Amino acid sequence: MTPPVSPSVLRRSLGLGDAVVVGLGSMIGAGIFAALGPAARAGGSGLLIGLGVAAVVAYCNAMSSAWLAARYPASGGTYVYGRERLGPFWGYLAGWAFVVGKTASCAAMALTVGAYVWPGQGHAVAVAAVVALTAVNYGGIQKSAWLTRLIVAVVLAVLSSVVVVCLGSGASAAGRLAVGHSTGVGGVLQAAGLLFFAFAGYARIATLGEEVRDPARTIPRAIPLALGITLAVYGCVAVAVLSVLGPDGLGQAGAPLADAVREAGVPGLVPVVRVGAAVAALGSLLALILGVSRTTLAMARDGYLPRGLATVHPRFQVPHRAELAVGAVVAVLAATVDVRGAIGFSSFGVLAYYAVANASAWTLDTSTARRVVPAVGLVGCAVLAGALPWLSVVVGAGVLAVGVLWYGVRRRARQGAERR
Repeated sequence: MTPPVSPSVLRRSLGLGDAVVVGLGSMIGAGIFAALGPAARAGGSGLLIGLGVAAVVAYCNAMSSAWLAARYPASGGTYVYGRERLGPFWGYLAGWAFVVGKTASCAAMALTVGAYVWPGQGHAVAVAAVVALTAVNYGGIQKSAWLTRLIVAVVLAVLSSVVVVCLGSGASAAGRLAVGHSTGVGGVLQAAGLLFFAFAGYARIATLGEEVRDPARTIPRAIPLALGITLAVYGCVAVAVLSVLGPDGLGQAGAPLADAVREAGVPGLVPVVRVGAAVAALGSLLALILGVSRTTLAMARDGYLPRGLATVHPRFQVPHRAELAVGAVVAVLAATVDVRGAIGFSSFGVLAYYAVANASAWTLDTSTARRVVPAVGLVGCAVLAGALPWLSVVVGAGVLAVGVLWYGVRRRARQGAERR
C-alpha cells in the first residue's frame, strides 16, 4: 500500500523540461513587451550594454540559486537558503522582500492583462485573470506546468514574428545599434536595473524545489538553461526593435513591440502582438502566484506568517490556503490601485532577495574560484538597487524596515512565550 502523504509535504512531480518551462514562463513574460521603452529612456543607445549588465548579474544570481537549491531542495527558495546559511533573520528578510515585492508584481501583471485585453475595463479583467489563474494553481502543479508550456509557446511564436518582421524590413538600420549618445554610466545602470526585473523569474524554479524530481541534478541544470534561452530571446528582440525605432523612438514608444512592427510596415501584426503581450502577462502572473504561495508556505511553516497557510491540500498536493490568500491580496490590489509605481519597488525587493542568495552561496565553498560568482552577484545586486529611481529606493527600504520591525516583534513574543 502506498504510504500516505504528509499534510505539509508537496509531491515531487516536475522533471527537467517542466522546471525549464516554469522558468521560461516567469522570465519570457510581459517584461519584454514593456521594459524596453523605459530602459531605452534611461540608457539611451547604451540599452544593449544595460541588457548585458543585467544578464551578468542575473547569471551570477542564477548560479548561486542553483547551487543552493541543490543543497536545500525545499519550497521557499532564498528564504530557506538564508535561514540555513546565514541565520533566521536573513532568511526571513529574503522571504519578506520576495513575498511583498512579488505580490506587487502579480498585481502589475494582472493589470497588464487588463490593459491589453480591454483597456476600458482593465481592473475588472485583471481581477478575473487573478481568480482564474489561482483556480488553475489550486488544481495542482502539473496543470500549472502544462498551461505554462502553452503560454511560453505562444509568446515565443509572437516574439519570433516580431524579430523576423523587423530585421527583414527596409526600416531596419544597423547604424541605430551603435552606442553613440548614451545617458552615461548612471543611465546604463538604471536601464540594467529595469531590464533585470524581466530576468528575475528563474528563482521560481528554486522556490518549487520541493516539487522537482531529483532536485540536486535537475535544478542546477534547469536554472542556467532557462536563463540562457531567455537571454537569447531578449537579445534578438532588443536588437530587432532598436534597429527599427532607434534609441529615441524606442524610449518614447508606449507599446515598443507593436510600434516596431507598425514602423516596419506590417500593421496587421499589431493585434497579434497585443494578444501576445496579454498571454505573456498571464504566464508571468501564473508563475508569480506559484512562487509567492510557496514562499508563503515556507514562512508559515516557521511561524513568521499564520501557520494555517502551511496546510497542503490532501488531494491536489498544493499549498491551497497560501494560494488562496495570495490570490485574494493580489485581486484586491488589482481592483483598487495603480501599481505602475510599485514596479520599481518590486525590482528593489527582488535585488534584496538575490543579495541574500549570493551571500548565502558565498558560505557554501571556501575556494576563491567558487566564490567569484556570488561575490559578483552580491555587488551587482547592490549597484543595480542603488541605481533605481530614488523614490523606489526610499519606498523599498521603508518596506524592508517594516519587515524588520515585524520580525523583532515576533521574536520578542516567542521569547516571552518560552519564558512562561
